[in-house]
Amino acid sequence: MKKFFLTALLAVVTLASHAQFEKGKKYMGASLTGIGFSYNKSEKVTFGLEAMAGYFFADNWMLRGNFDYTHQNKLNAVAFGALARYSFQENGVSLGAGLEFNHYFSEQNDLSVPVEIGYTWFLGRNLTIEPAVYYKMSLCNFADKSTVGLRIGLGYYF
Repeated sequence: MKKFFLTALLAVVTLASHAQFEKGKKYMGASLTGIGFSYNKSEKVTFGLEAMAGYFFADNWMLRGNFDYTHQNKLNAVAFGALARYSFQENGVSLGAGLEFNHYFSEQNDLSVPVEIGYTWFLGRNLTIEPAVYYKMSLCNFADKSTVGLRIGLGYYF
């Protein structure tokens, strides 16, 4: 009897998780980036806010757009980009990669390739906490502008 209830509970959790990553679902999120855990060679510490929206074009595959503002000691920036993300329904881990355009207020522009690994932790049926580790490889100034950091966000799946 104990095995039956454990199997039933596992099946319900797996089906509920799969329902959030199925084709046609939409996503909205906001996150804090950097939070003192972001580093690049030119600016030691950064802090940012990011808004995201996404659409699952296939089961487990989301195309996500983002807009973010980053505050650094000497240099502030805005960025927008797109990222494809694959979510593993079995454990909530996600992998993503994309392309991002950065505009620094000192009239500089940059392209970067962000890659990330994250986790989706469901607080309820639709609301999530989504921590992620990211690396943004600068295509214009690899040595000084490439960034590694931590992002903590809230997501809503509908």
